[in-house]
Amino acid sequence: MSAQLPLALRWPAHQRFESFVDGGNGAGLDLLRRAARGDAHDRVFVAGAVGSGKTHLLIAACAEAVAVERSAQYLDLSRLTGASVDTIRRFGGSDVLAIDNVDAVAGMPEAEHALFDLHNRCRAGGSALLFAASGPPASIGLKLPDLVSRLSACAQWQMRPLDEATRRRIVRELGAGRGLELDDAVLDWLFTRKARDLGSLVALLDRIDQAALAAQRRVTLPFLRQLLVEPGA
Repeated sequence: MSAQLPLALRWPAHQRFESFVDGGNGAGLDLLRRAARGDAHDRVFVAGAVGSGKTHLLIAACAEAVAVERSAQYLDLSRLTGASVDTIRRFGGSDVLAIDNVDAVAGMPEAEHALFDLHNRCRAGGSALLFAASGPPASIGLKLPDLVSRLSACAQWQMRPLDEATRRRIVRELGAGRGLELDDAVLDWLFTRKARDLGSLVALLDRIDQAALAAQRRVTLPFLRQLLVEPGA
């Protein structure tokens, strides 16, 4: 899959502001929504751990921009290969540019310079720039001081993690939407033995859903142990 999502997959319907459980992140959603619509803050930097929902929000912002007849592009720097510099330099030309996983190019001089040039070029052209990374600009290993300075000048939002009760509720509701009944014992087992960030849990739920459908089985503890507790699971 290319760094820029194919047109048909660019704005998946489940990744919208309305479907994001803010969990205390309402102010961050507002920053991104207003930037996407051109109402305020033409530069936003969102920091958060893996699975905290940054990608969901960047794609939601792109969809929001398109909904108000603005053009938008999304670039995931973690998907770039050796041609990353050329890809970054070709990016741009839209009203809204969402650049995900900025930390993926940290310590790569040519890519950092390309990102710095992209920032300056797009800012001069009036584009709104939305960035996301695992931490604030100064903490993710970027070596180019001017790039750190430009990114630090963005409106900043640090994603607040969802508490366990909220994550359990979301997983239960997502399961119900797939026709899966997840009782407390099943949720206890999942949250005790598997990754507990929401992104990992949703990916795991997709795997469970597919296996349960193929086996025509209810999701029970014996079924989960058979599916997940095995070499390489």
